[in-house]
Amino acid sequence: MLTSFASSFGRNFLGNSPNWYKQAIIIFLLINPAVLIAFGAKTASWLLVAEFIFTLAMALKCYPLQAGGLLVVEAILMQLATPDAVYKELVHNFPVLLLLIFMVTGIHFLQDLLLAVFSKVLLGIRSKTLLSVIFCALAAFLSAFLDALTVTAVVISVAVGFYSVYHKVASGKRANENDPNISSDNEIPALDREHLEEFRAFLRSLLMHAAVGTALGGVATLVGEPQNLLIGKQMGWDFGTFFLHMMPVSIPVLAAGLITCVILERTHWFGYGAKLPKPVRQVLADFAQSQAKNRTAQQVAALWVQASAALILIIGLAFHIAEVGLIGLLVIILVSALNGITAEHRIGNAFQDAMPFTALLVVFFAVVAVIQEQHLFTPIIHWVLSLPTDQQPSMLYIANGLLSAISDNVFVATIYITEVEKAFAAGSMTREHFEWLAISINAGTNLPSVATPNGQAAFLFLLTSAIAPLVRLSYGRMVWMALPYTVIMGLLGWFAVSHWA
Repeated sequence: MLTSFASSFGRNFLGNSPNWYKQAIIIFLLINPAVLIAFGAKTASWLLVAEFIFTLAMALKCYPLQAGGLLVVEAILMQLATPDAVYKELVHNFPVLLLLIFMVTGIHFLQDLLLAVFSKVLLGIRSKTLLSVIFCALAAFLSAFLDALTVTAVVISVAVGFYSVYHKVASGKRANENDPNISSDNEIPALDREHLEEFRAFLRSLLMHAAVGTALGGVATLVGEPQNLLIGKQMGWDFGTFFLHMMPVSIPVLAAGLITCVILERTHWFGYGAKLPKPVRQVLADFAQSQAKNRTAQQVAALWVQASAALILIIGLAFHIAEVGLIGLLVIILVSALNGITAEHRIGNAFQDAMPFTALLVVFFAVVAVIQEQHLFTPIIHWVLSLPTDQQPSMLYIANGLLSAISDNVFVATIYITEVEKAFAAGSMTREHFEWLAISINAGTNLPSVATPNGQAAFLFLLTSAIAPLVRLSYGRMVWMALPYTVIMGLLGWFAVSHWA
């Protein structure tokens, strides 16, 4: 009886995840208390961070919420962080959670409009290089004024729409037919499966170009990333002042990023360069033509409502008339009310994409609370500020970049700008040097953090979204595809901070 129970429990634990993964999580849970007793809280905390990164890296084997959540629960039981500390971290990041819950859902209600618009772009531009540059540049421009997560949600929504259309047709179904199992290739013939693999590579490259674009644009303005607002507030910079201070870094890096995009597409390095297969293009073109031809007056009216809501969304975000998440809720209310979407289950389905990542982000912020409670980054900050004045900006940039690649860049920026502001208030530096360090912190938390999905919420959102398993975009593949951008943006950002800022 006991053996049967243990066997059933083993099968239930983390579901269909590989046995080696289940065993790894169990080993983590067993060794953490031993490390705490033998080596102390700081060592145990660093080990927890490494283990959590492992769960993110294995996101395609098992969604990180469950395994990462177990690690966080154990960390709290081990008193590496308190429930109050976790709650304070969540309150501090409540705008981000609000954004995920309502803005990502709001984008879902604009899906028909987005698919129609991007179909024209995708089918109208034959050059993959030009298309990639447009995706990267447009993501950069939008992220400078809107929010990187919102931009990423738009790109994901479009990619899922394109993928589902071709997958259903290749499976022998109608393009507008509901197919809940677009993740399985079992019904697809061998030849079409080859085209599907090419299409996956095509979508992967566009997704990564767009994701990097959010970082290229996000570093430039006061509203580009959440930490930018924090840094700008500490420095007393308005929108224009912030842009001018960051311009010696942001403009060269943007140019270098777009040039890198062109080189990657032309050389086919690092998994880029895949073109849209002709049979897939034909399927998408036929679908777009069919949709346009058979669109009823009611559907046209619905698209106009979505377009009006999208315009309100852009204006609301650009002028920051309210918290981003509340603007997303406004979009949900307007589109659902004016287009007659009143059934609870239809509204509930729209929230499905956002809620798993929202829950995962809560776990992520709990790990950040452990980092904060155990002061894991404090020695690094003190070491940087003990260096000669002329070395501090470049070393602060490097320290920020490395830490942002494994932790939350908003948290890293918060810790660093607070400590630097304290040093300035104590009279340890001039105002000019204080501004130089602020530029370094902003650049360091925005640019090198593209190295891994941990550093930026937009990257993590992409990794754990519905599109990632469909196009086979794993943690390792994201790191590999981001590598050339990381090197170019990281090195040029460091040089700009050191010599031009």
